[in-house]
Amino acid sequence: MSVFTVSEINRYVKGLIQSDPRLHDLRVTGEISNFKHHRSGHMYFTVKDSSSSLRCVFFRRNNLNCIFEPTDGMEVILHGYLSVYEPGGQYQLYVQEMQPAGMGSLYIAFEKLKQKLQAEGLFRAEHKKIIPRLPRKIGLVTSPSGAALQDIMTTIKKRFPHVHLLVVESLVQGPGAAADLVRALDLLNQKEDVDLIILTRGGGSLEDLWPFNEEIVARAIARSSKPVISAVGHETDFTIADFTADLRAHTPTEAAAAAVPVYDELISGIEQLRNRAAMALKNRLLQEKQRLDHVVSERFFRRPVERIKNSSSRLEEAEGKLRREMIRYLQFKGVNLTALIGKLESYSPLKVMNRGYTFCRDQDGNIIRSVKDISIGQLLKLNLKDGSADCRAEKIEEDCIVDE
Repeated sequence: MSVFTVSEINRYVKGLIQSDPRLHDLRVTGEISNFKHHRSGHMYFTVKDSSSSLRCVFFRRNNLNCIFEPTDGMEVILHGYLSVYEPGGQYQLYVQEMQPAGMGSLYIAFEKLKQKLQAEGLFRAEHKKIIPRLPRKIGLVTSPSGAALQDIMTTIKKRFPHVHLLVVESLVQGPGAAADLVRALDLLNQKEDVDLIILTRGGGSLEDLWPFNEEIVARAIARSSKPVISAVGHETDFTIADFTADLRAHTPTEAAAAAVPVYDELISGIEQLRNRAAMALKNRLLQEKQRLDHVVSERFFRRPVERIKNSSSRLEEAEGKLRREMIRYLQFKGVNLTALIGKLESYSPLKVMNRGYTFCRDQDGNIIRSVKDISIGQLLKLNLKDGSADCRAEKIEEDCIVDE
């Protein structure tokens, strides 16, 4: 009897499973339990039904394309193959694709893109452009054969027939529709005279409306320099274009109503404003007339000559008072000036020299204050009250020093 190692048994069983082509391409449905998203990026979990369970592994290279986050208790449909994990001796399902059971892949893709763009801030209110109150020309992106075009044209003609419409035809469903919508949006953004863009189509299934859920369409709306109104499908339909647009209308008719006012109501409003302005002007003129009448009734206007004489008398009195105050002020300052002049003269060196004093300088003009600054034979200049004299020092005596 042969004896096998554990590795040989596991390898043999693995070979049996891999040799069965039915186990190479499996679709399995069940409920997720014990879900673990490893830091390596791999996902490990068990899928079970009411009576059995199956271990599963969803490698990172495959789960990067998963459009939702699996959680415990979620019903899923798994696509993969069955094999054996030899080190543990366990057979398990190697998942290649996963989607929620009972939920279409388009809906999942819609939610994933919505969350992505929302995280980038494309739906934020501060990014929304203001819809012009009275656009001169409106660009319309839609199918030429759809009812949406007729609804908008009829509504605009009824509400404000003077506005111009520029229709850019585009596919609104099927392959290539998303790229065609982007082309139309970019084309209208190149038109300087277009003030507003309406992106619209009628109702339909999620598949029919899917071009309006494409990321390239959302990006085109976000980068548009013109305000965009989105009116896609019926009132209950929501698309990525609706979230990205500057205004979402439930229907094409509502989009037209949001784009232009009713002409008759606008004219009526202008007439009301004109009447209000005229009434305000009339009231202002009446107020100013009342003020003027009040001013004219004042005493000055009733007896102007008397007011002028009174003012002239008060002016003469003020002039006389000013003259007297000026004379008094100048006299006061004159007395002070005389006193200062007398004091200045008392300290004048010329007055002292009149009493017989003199002062001495050397040849450089420096005043000599002490005999220590004089040498025998030095030339000196004596300054007297009425002139000066040159002399020479013959003898120096220090006993006559007087301290100041």
